[in-house]
Amino acid sequence: MGRYAPTPGGNPYERHGILADEAEGRLGMEHSTPWEFSDDRGRLAVAGERPLRIVAYIQAGATLWDHGIRPVGLFGSQHDGTVPDPAKGGELPLAEIRYLGSGGALHPDTLLEAEPDLVVAVTYDGEQVYGLEQKTALELETHVPVATVAVGPGRSLAEVRERFAALAGSLGRGEPLGTARELDAAEDALRQASGAAVRPRVLALSPAGPERVHLARPSSWPDLRALTEHGVGLLEPAAGAGVNWSTVGWAEAAAMNPDIVLMDVRTNAARPQELRADEHWRALETRARLLPWNPEAPCSRRAHTRFFTLLADTVREFAGTE
Repeated sequence: MGRYAPTPGGNPYERHGILADEAEGRLGMEHSTPWEFSDDRGRLAVAGERPLRIVAYIQAGATLWDHGIRPVGLFGSQHDGTVPDPAKGGELPLAEIRYLGSGGALHPDTLLEAEPDLVVAVTYDGEQVYGLEQKTALELETHVPVATVAVGPGRSLAEVRERFAALAGSLGRGEPLGTARELDAAEDALRQASGAAVRPRVLALSPAGPERVHLARPSSWPDLRALTEHGVGLLEPAAGAGVNWSTVGWAEAAAMNPDIVLMDVRTNAARPQELRADEHWRALETRARLLPWNPEAPCSRRAHTRFFTLLADTVREFAGTE
């Protein structure tokens, strides 16, 4: 899976000296007024002053990093292990930031040992703090404010991005102005590429192993819906059980005849080399162009620009070969 993931680059905020740990003393003097943020569970996170020490779910932490905020600690979900998933980590310097654990193994005391002023996470249903058991989240909120951003089916990709930008803004940070122009250009390029006479068939999936595969339902994923809105021809699995995924055999996936496969690069997804015992996967791998897809990518202009640019380039190449 690692061979599909983009190579992490340097962080531009280091050059401008605006990482949270570098500005901590200055911000502490300049911003001593109460801080608050209305999160996507409808709860108001409140602190006596602007939070500086932030513990975050790893996807949220990667998003904050793209906005110039360096978390002091990270945690994963029930799908993660004892080390952070580099796919979810975006451009975070994972070796330099404490990883506190994941899922059911997380105890409130472990999170509080990092001395956070704020915990930032995501929510899929507008109620639960993703990555934390409910009792853990409830106990945590008695000690430290918790702010969540909704990333589920009810939000567009732009809305998710704007909510994270609003949270970062409340913390005194934001993405460089040039990233807005870069994202606009990437979206325009994708629309132009997708408007060609020949359009590739695109299938998003997460391999479960050599026998089963989870096919993504595009309407359930903000990034996939955004691709559709920009003209990309995403394939829809047959109706059935599963809100986000349709779990089928590789024969059914291969029968959809995709030209491009967006393949889950998270650690919990099976690697291509684990699938080659199945003839249908081998046929799919031979026929289609495989691209990395991270269902939990950072929700920033920088990350979305990279994603749209990759798709635009690949769609354009496909049209040129037909």
